[in-house]
Amino acid sequence: MMIRPCHRFQSGATLILALWALLLLSAAVLAWAKHLDQDTTFIYDANRGLEAKALAHSGVQVALHPLVSRQTPLLQSSFGPDRNYKVTMTGEGGKLNLNWLLAGEDPRKLGILKSYFIRRGLNFDEMQTLLDCLLDWVDPDNVHHLNGIEDQGDYHAANRPLRNVEEVEKVWGSKPLVSQPGWRDDFTLLSQGPVDLLAASRDVLAALPNIGDARADRFLQVRRGPDGIDGTKDDHVFKDLAEVRSYLGLAEKQFQELAGLVTINDPTWRIVSVGQSAKATRQVEVVARKVQGNPTILLWKEL
Repeated sequence: MMIRPCHRFQSGATLILALWALLLLSAAVLAWAKHLDQDTTFIYDANRGLEAKALAHSGVQVALHPLVSRQTPLLQSSFGPDRNYKVTMTGEGGKLNLNWLLAGEDPRKLGILKSYFIRRGLNFDEMQTLLDCLLDWVDPDNVHHLNGIEDQGDYHAANRPLRNVEEVEKVWGSKPLVSQPGWRDDFTLLSQGPVDLLAASRDVLAALPNIGDARADRFLQVRRGPDGIDGTKDDHVFKDLAEVRSYLGLAEKQFQELAGLVTINDPTWRIVSVGQSAKATRQVEVVARKVQGNPTILLWKEL
């Protein structure tokens, strides 16, 4: 019996339709599987991010405890091969508190800023302009200082204290300073004011009256201990300001010129905690004043 051509054509068409339907179904299954894999990856990454954030917060809570210092082992903790946090603590009091130095136009305080600006490479005219413009920015009146600017074109001095360190960039004459990498590192608005000699950088120490480069270098060798690094177990523990004076090599009369300008053990700390979960990392930065009882949070920033 012979199969008619029409019947063969119908059978072939049915087979092609079936194969086409199977192809479409396979594509749909593959697309669904890819979408499911992407969702699973997204959820996994999100969970890792939340875990890293929680670890960073745990590090901050440890650092905020009144008895915790930079040498406390718990500032680094690991919870398996890919889960950990690491905390660094730096004394905020070692920085130059701009609002404190500018307030009242105390010549001794302004002298520290002048010396520091020169150390950062500003020439005499640039230093004078920046200092007077900073004074114009923070004072309440509209009378400009000798080298200052209150109003010029679109520029208007705020006539109030600085609200954050970054605001220095808006001050007339600040470009020679703020164009330098890391210019913010030695400035703060959050310390108690006087410079903490146990936390100050070399440039800040050397800018203080009667100290200079040589005394700053010798003092840092003692302060940092044999490893030359602040905040490690071999750091020298100073009993009081009198011992600090002796290691600075200052006579009593020379040290008296620093009275009210310096201190030790300012309780204001900048805490940076980085949590890691697998490839996810989260950072929390806090400035807090650690005194008896609960610490006072002055800044909280999450990255």
